[in-house]
Amino acid sequence: MQAKAIARTVRIAPRKVRLVVDLIRGKKLSEAAAILRLTPKASSVVVEKVLKSAAANAVNNYDMDQDTLFVKEAYVNEGPTLKRYQPRAKGSAGSILKRTSHITIVLEERK
Repeated sequence: MQAKAIARTVRIAPRKVRLVVDLIRGKKLSEAAAILRLTPKASSVVVEKVLKSAAANAVNNYDMDQDTLFVKEAYVNEGPTLKRYQPRAKGSAGSILKRTSHITIVLEERK
């Protein structure tokens, strides 16, 4: 049995979020939450929120024991990119890509 939570179109670049998600993959739920609380990255707040949501889904929807949960899968996909433009020299325009992320965390019980 698996419990899953997804945060879509988070306004942080996937490359930055992957640094944080790689820290918790395969860890116990309590250990992963502690790592995220102490990680000094902006994306750790969002990833912690998704982790708590997956844990709540596991306990409330699937009657899993919170003490035996671990992070089976944690991955970040690229969301839609917002395209913006900034004026540059000689009347030209430089493009700015504001990237977004889809964060997915899957929890499972360890026997």
